[in-house]
Amino acid sequence: MLEMSREEFEELVGEALDRIPVELTRLMDNVAVFVEDEPPAGDPDLLGLYEGTPLTERGEWYAGVLPDRITVYRGPTLRMCASREEVVEETEITVVHEIAHHFGIDDRRLHELGYG
Repeated sequence: MLEMSREEFEELVGEALDRIPVELTRLMDNVAVFVEDEPPAGDPDLLGLYEGTPLTERGEWYAGVLPDRITVYRGPTLRMCASREEVVEETEITVVHEIAHHFGIDDRRLHELGYG
């Protein structure tokens, strides 16, 4: 398994977020991004997870709720990648994938776009 500190991985996630166009990040609303070492026990290969209500499903009732949560998992990413360059690429794909869920884009469409 490739070695990378949690701090370095968090930095890669931050850099991936910084590469998201400003026009999109301005539209993101009530969402927080986290890095965890491992995903839930039932899904050990999960690279990222979006939990919340996509922007496309929010209505008048949406007020006073906790932020949506995007989590990027370090362990599975490092286990599947053979080089730092692969980690950078996979982290960016994962970040884009989870942000897309925040915008209401489903897995089928993400796979079509190459972010599956």
